[in-house]
Parts: sequence; structure tokens; C-alpha cells
Amino acid sequence: MAFIELDDVQKVFTVRRRAGLLRREKHEVRAVDGIGFGVERGEMVGYIGPNGAGKSTTIKMLTGILTPSGGRLRVAGIDPSRERTRLAQRIGVVFGQRTTLWWDLPLKDSYRLMHRMYRIPDERFAANLARCVELLELGELLDVPVRQLSLGQRMRGDIAAALLHDPDVLYLDEPTIGLDVVSKARVREFLRELNATQGTTVLLTTHDLTDIEQLCKRVMVIDHGRLMYDGELAGLHEVGAASERQLVVDLERELPPIELPGARFVRSEGPRQVLAFPASASAAPLVAAVAEAYPLVDLSVREPDIEAVIAKMYGERELEVRPGSP
Repeated sequence: MAFIELDDVQKVFTVRRRAGLLRREKHEVRAVDGIGFGVERGEMVGYIGPNGAGKSTTIKMLTGILTPSGGRLRVAGIDPSRERTRLAQRIGVVFGQRTTLWWDLPLKDSYRLMHRMYRIPDERFAANLARCVELLELGELLDVPVRQLSLGQRMRGDIAAALLHDPDVLYLDEPTIGLDVVSKARVREFLRELNATQGTTVLLTTHDLTDIEQLCKRVMVIDHGRLMYDGELAGLHEVGAASERQLVVDLERELPPIELPGARFVRSEGPRQVLAFPASASAAPLVAAVAEAYPLVDLSVREPDIEAVIAKMYGERELEVRPGSP
């Protein structure tokens, strides 16, 4: 049995909509519609999709905040909705747009409160706090009230708070939202270190696909409450025949567009030209052909833009749903 296991999990919300001046009608909204997957202990998995796809609803069911409308769900053998208190000792949660820290207290006081709430042994708490403070560079922030922290500082503080009790599973919902480049890099490096040294299972939902590319080997794509893709990150590029890589060619001088079999000209920027070719094809023949026929200075290969691949998947889904659409 997988460490995290979902089998035909559904979540249906009933909403009331105005249907006249005085009348309202009930409508069902399927936020999660029969999702099933397993995550092994120690995996770091990306869970991505557009707004309203069902990502956050899934995370809330995994933590016990929401109860599934149907299906079976287990985390470390525990039913989250029935044993939420027991599960809390095994999981850590970071919601990017919310904080678990006490707004008016210094950061260190929030950690002391969590020390008592989770009943963490003193020695273990001190060791975990020291590790988080060092790796997330929180030393100068411990005496600062949470309300005075920048978004990036607070986010690092929230991640530390979620890890003080050594959770087996860490759920991250938009952990780098609104962060600057330096803060994002620091958080990503910390998560890599955590997964490698502690074996913490991580389920990451984000709109920043660079997070996925740098942290996760496996990715799941959800749309309209259903799982559209579950596999290796590299395989996502192969979904859809139109996925392309780019060959960026820097020439000694500006020349007419390069024409080669198996590639198409995209654009030129002075002596630089950009060609596109199928993601499934090898770049070697194109590189050899360019080097033989053109005055080459440098070249590089750009991998497909995952965001564009996912957008294409959504577009194909819409056409399947509405085959008469243009």
C-alpha cells in the first residue's frame, strides 16, 4: 500500500444560485471527480493545474480539513477525516496565502507555542529549530513580530513551523507565491535538502512551474477535478505531438533564415536564429547540419516550456468536451 493513497476520491459542493427575484436553485459543483493515485514514502511529487482544478481541495482532504464525498483516502494508513488529531502529528502543511504563525508575536514565540502544542521533546525541538534556522537563514528574524516580516521571510518562517515536529509528509500549497528570485532559490534548496536527508514525503502544488522542474521527478496534472497526467516530468513534454524543443543558433553575422529538414524557423534576432523541432527528436543531426553549413559561434538547446504543454493539454480537453468548438 502506498504511503499516500487515494482511490476514486470525490468532493462535491452544493451551492445555491439565484434563479429569479426570490428563488434560488441548488447546484452541485464537483471540485474533485474520481481521483486516484498513490505516493510512496520519500517521494517529492508536483501536483499542478489551473485555478479551480481541485488542487487545494485535494490537499484539504489529505489533511482532514474536508471530508470526501466518496471514495477512499489514506495517509500513512490513517483516514484523515476520522483521525485528524492523530494525523496532525504525521503531517506538515504550508499554505502560501495563509500563515500558521501568530501575527503579533515574534517568530520565536510562535515556535515555542508549537513546541507545546505538538508536545515535541525539548532536545528534538531545539535540534529541529536550529537546523531550520540555519538552512532557511532565520537567525536575524526570530525576534521580529510576524506582521513585520516580508512575504518571503514569513514563508520561510511558515516552512520551518511546519517541520518542527518532524512530519512524515509535507504538503506545500503555493510555497513560493510572491517571493523574489533569491527567496525562491533558498526555499527550493532547503526542500531538496530536506527530502534528501530526512526522507520527507513532499506533495507540492504550485503555479510556478520552475518549482516543479527543479524539485520533482514526478508530476500529476489535474483539470476539472480529474487527473489528466501522472508520470515523469520528462514525459509531460511528450504529451501531444506539438511539443517542441528549440535550437538557438548564434552565427558570426546576420544571415537569411536557416532551412533544415525536420526543423522550422521561428525567428531571428540579428545574428541569432531560433529553430523549433519535435521534442521527441534528437538534436544531434540538426546541430551537425548547422555546424557544417553555417559560420557558427555558439548554439544551445532549450527544453519545451512545460506551461505551454499543459495549456495545450487543457485545450485538447476542451475540444474533447466540446467537439463542435472551432
